[in-house]
Amino acid sequence: MSTLFLKTLREDPADAELAGHRLLVRAGYVRRTGSGTYAWLPLGHRVCRRVEAVVREEMDAIGAQEVLLPALAPREPYDVSGRWTDYGPNLFRLADRRGADHLLSPTHEEIMTLLVKDLCSSYKDLPLSLYQIQTKFRDEARPRGGLLRTREFIMKDSYSFDVDDAGLDASYAAHRAAYVRIFDRLGLPVVAVAADSGAMGGSASEEFLHPSPHGEDTYVATDAGYAANVEAVTTPVPRALDDQQVSALAPAHVEDTPETPTIETLVAVVNERFPRDGAAWTAADTLKNVLVTLVHPGGDREPLVVGLPGDRDVDPKRLESAVAPALVEPFEAEDFAKHPALVRGYIGPGVLGSERASGIRYLLDPRVVAGTSWITGADEPGRHVIDLVAGRDFPAAGQDGCDGTIEAATILDGDPAPDGSGPLHAARGMEMAHVFQLGRKYADALGLQVLDANGKLVTVTMGSYGIGVGRAVAALAESGADETGLRWPRAVAPADVHVVLAGKDDAVRAAAESLCAELVAAGVEVLYDDRARVSPGVKFKDAELIGVPTIVTVGRGVADGVVEVRDRSVGGDEARTDVALADAAQHLTALVDG
Repeated sequence: MSTLFLKTLREDPADAELAGHRLLVRAGYVRRTGSGTYAWLPLGHRVCRRVEAVVREEMDAIGAQEVLLPALAPREPYDVSGRWTDYGPNLFRLADRRGADHLLSPTHEEIMTLLVKDLCSSYKDLPLSLYQIQTKFRDEARPRGGLLRTREFIMKDSYSFDVDDAGLDASYAAHRAAYVRIFDRLGLPVVAVAADSGAMGGSASEEFLHPSPHGEDTYVATDAGYAANVEAVTTPVPRALDDQQVSALAPAHVEDTPETPTIETLVAVVNERFPRDGAAWTAADTLKNVLVTLVHPGGDREPLVVGLPGDRDVDPKRLESAVAPALVEPFEAEDFAKHPALVRGYIGPGVLGSERASGIRYLLDPRVVAGTSWITGADEPGRHVIDLVAGRDFPAAGQDGCDGTIEAATILDGDPAPDGSGPLHAARGMEMAHVFQLGRKYADALGLQVLDANGKLVTVTMGSYGIGVGRAVAALAESGADETGLRWPRAVAPADVHVVLAGKDDAVRAAAESLCAELVAAGVEVLYDDRARVSPGVKFKDAELIGVPTIVTVGRGVADGVVEVRDRSVGGDEARTDVALADAAQHLTALVDG
């Protein structure tokens, strides 16, 4: 450590939000270089490479072959796939000196497809899985969490190529199983959840989430095993009434409801002035109409209204997923000025129906089926309509005249799972990996075909599989940290043993250096704190902060022929044990070998 490029910090960095982020910076693993970009310092780089080694071993074990593609890619293939536009502002675009457009790749589906197209022409060349571990780029609007959401990041991305769908199923299953083994070896618990494919496309995808209250993703699960990212959850649709049942419902009536621009004030007023028999009105009886502005990839702006039960809000992630690749912006005062028929706080389906010709789409939550009765805006200041029935007074979800349905409402604890497996409960997680059954999207676009066994040209089917290497480091730092510092699993720690020289006596130093030499000869990786003008107290604090699983103190005990061994592994008991100096190397080697 006297020559290591390392400087530990006693104070937390001002921009660090999470404990793991704070400790990675304080312990000298990473250093911020700009918004969403970090330098990997020697200790951090070692951890990162050890994570990569685990990933490589498991990818090689399923027959995947490693390649390395340029991070800089030409525009043309991404134009053909549509992702030059679909990625929107998240894509780093640049032009070379000749004016040709390029991008810094967030993933490599297009380039990998062209590479295989160039070299493979027969079914005999398949199945094929290729992977790389490489730096990727995404122009994040709000980098956060240190290494969790950055603009430049290290990712393992792999791609499978098969002749048919059965082959894709087998490749997907092999990658999925490899991911389970990777996270098990890293000591990182994950939950595989159904996910939305987003700009990647394809028929199915799953995310591997590390459960954490600090995670940026919300997922839902049942005790029976269903699990999905909130963007991928579909709403069980209630039974609709037939025309005869709908016509028998009470007629709608407009009432004065002054000073009720919110759902809460509206519910209070209607319960006071228009009580109903049997049950009080609740927010779930109201139809909330939320206005947003969509910004399409070409720059066109479109107003949109989402109608949903008033006991729910629009979930930004579900909405963004539903309208992708468009971006979502607030509906501002100047937007209302362009549509004077929209009365803020009192908007109902009536005016939306008449305004649709002017460009306002009205998308309904799937729960708004024929026969459901609502309290909603009457399109007049201070007035609402009660008993407005979908399918009679305005087009219900799924009916002719309805602009469409949208899955954008928040998921609430206790909501039924789409598969009928029971009530949902919500949790948060950090996204560690994402796997996609791409199908033929990219192969169709870029003309990747091979001759099958009958000599017929067939389009190749593909899968795409990513693991965030840097994210794994961040998650391990977060999950293993305690009040004194980092605690690494042995599989990824920057060293196996941290030897602390805690004395100035020549005999103590000689004992420490002899022990280090024995350990290195036995294949044990050692971090040796040999700093001469640093107090033992500072060394001990640094050792706790750095988080190597086993700390060995070589100090006053040398006079009695012993050293102190401390367990600081993840889940360890922090036990301190005196071990005979003569047996220390053998004891520590056995400890490292497990």
